[in-house]
Amino acid sequence: MLLTKKAIEVTGTVNAQNQLILDEKLPITGPTRVRIVILLPDDADIDELDWLHSAMNNPAYDFLKEPEEDIYNLTDGRPFISYAI
Repeated sequence: MLLTKKAIEVTGTVNAQNQLILDEKLPITGPTRVRIVILLPDDADIDELDWLHSAMNNPAYDFLKEPEEDIYNLTDGRPFISYAI
């Protein structure tokens, strides 16, 4: 018999009383038992701008600087316009 598990990702905060407070309601009906996996922020996480800078300067991507890879120009495509709701 194959048992499958469903994963739901939500964020939350652990308060001073070591209780987990979720940022939003869960999309399940209860009462029911669940298994919780808590992922803590890693101090070694790289800031997104640092990561982008590292990727831009990584020699593994040097092939993208070759003229034959430069296949697009400013007149290609259509402008993307985002409307705030």
